[in-house]
Amino acid sequence: MRSLLKFMALMADEVVVGLFLIWVLPSFGVKVPLWVVAVVIAVLLAKDFRVVPFILRGGLSTRPQIGSESLIGRTAVVVEDLKPEGLVKVDGELWSAVCLNGNAMRGEKVAIVRVRGTRVLVERRASPEPGQLPRDGSS
Repeated sequence: MRSLLKFMALMADEVVVGLFLIWVLPSFGVKVPLWVVAVVIAVLLAKDFRVVPFILRGGLSTRPQIGSESLIGRTAVVVEDLKPEGLVKVDGELWSAVCLNGNAMRGEKVAIVRVRGTRVLVERRASPEPGQLPRDGSS
């Protein structure tokens, strides 16, 4: 629903400009050729189609996709038991980790909640069903 509202808000300029060119200007005696109206609306639509994917993905409010901050919220697999310190694997990379809520055993999934330097702080998650692979490719 929120995406639809964002999309409608982005399309509002075409409606306003179209009404202005077709209705308001002619009422003041300014005749605008239909092809000019079509070109202006086409340019505005092209602008919207370039901007809409960025806006609908969250725009500037999305978290960074690079650097250690991008790890927050991701799932990691314990490689070396976290008692409470050990190693986890995320996307094939090994990270030193500290488990904040107890111990986590090898093969267990944990959630990354913070990054402190080169160490990730993790919390235990419910274990997956037997034979299920991690969704983020961290196996």
